Amino acid sequence: MAVPEGPVWVVGLMSGTSLDGIDAALIETDGETVSAFGPSATFPYPADFRARLAASLGRPSGHDAVEAELTRRHADAVRDLLSRLPAGHPSPELAGFHGHTVYHRPADGISVQIGDGGALARSLGIPVVSDFRGADVAAGGQGAPLAPLYHVALLADVELPVAVLNLGGMANLTWVVRGRPPIAFDTGPGNALIDRWVERHTGRPFDEGGALAAKGRVSKELVAGYLADPFFHRPPPKSVDRLDFSLVGAAGLSVEDGAATLVEVTAAAVAQAVAHLPEAPARWYVTGGGRRNRFMMARLSARMGVPCDPVEALGWQGDSLEAQAFAFLAMRSRRGLPLSLPTTTGVAEPATGGRLHLP
Repeated sequence: MAVPEGPVWVVGLMSGTSLDGIDAALIETDGETVSAFGPSATFPYPADFRARLAASLGRPSGHDAVEAELTRRHADAVRDLLSRLPAGHPSPELAGFHGHTVYHRPADGISVQIGDGGALARSLGIPVVSDFRGADVAAGGQGAPLAPLYHVALLADVELPVAVLNLGGMANLTWVVRGRPPIAFDTGPGNALIDRWVERHTGRPFDEGGALAAKGRVSKELVAGYLADPFFHRPPPKSVDRLDFSLVGAAGLSVEDGAATLVEVTAAAVAQAVAHLPEAPARWYVTGGGRRNRFMMARLSARMGVPCDPVEALGWQGDSLEAQAFAFLAMRSRRGLPLSLPTTTGVAEPATGGRLHLP
């Protein structure tokens, strides 16, 4: 199949570590710049599928049934998104399908994302790129994070240095300054611990707006206990799995105190990560669901001592940013361009990747 010579419309798909649903987004791109942004949408997982997906975490294999359902749900999400296109809008010529990470152990050379790219290509009738992490991990990289090169493309006209902080289930940052390759790595838990705590104690999937955390008192001892984990002191490149941290440390706290303490763990971990950067960011831009937690945003600003704003301050679409990134990376994969760098995943040299599936 011929590689497109110029910008084309690509649909990107992301099922993140928060387990909340599928993000789908259209962009027009040549894999180096973004020419235009199309519509985007989030398709929440129903509770029963979310539970089945959660039960699949921590195992490298044995996911056939949930993988097939995950793939069907992604196909339905794309068809739903395309049904919303205005008359005359070009259809996508390519899809970037991240799938869902169920097992991430890069030190062992393993990172498993479920999702059948071939089945999705046949269902949609367009080429699909999947398996974005495999080549990087096989070459000694962490396989994560992968959005930094998309962040760099979007920051072309922004005053630097800045950091983009993604607060999904886990948290990762991208540090960008003019004339140097970006630095990126996971900082630790994002929303995963807070969401699990709130769901366990209230039945709600997350702390809306940080209302519970705002009423709680932070246990400094428990924050210190979490941050004693060797991960936080290890220099990048580094990445974490959703299951690398547990709620054991917060046992015995009230719902509100636990929520406040776990927010502080996330914020303190991000602040501690600044020590691994050549220069402190002059500003932070926050994406992911955590940007809606007002208590979290306040604690980040207090910890950093510089403005921490949602990425909407840049005119970006925070809910679809990762989906857009995998559309961008799909096009880079088709052109044989790098998806990761030594400074973003620790791979020995810039590495392309992705697996192409034809319909």
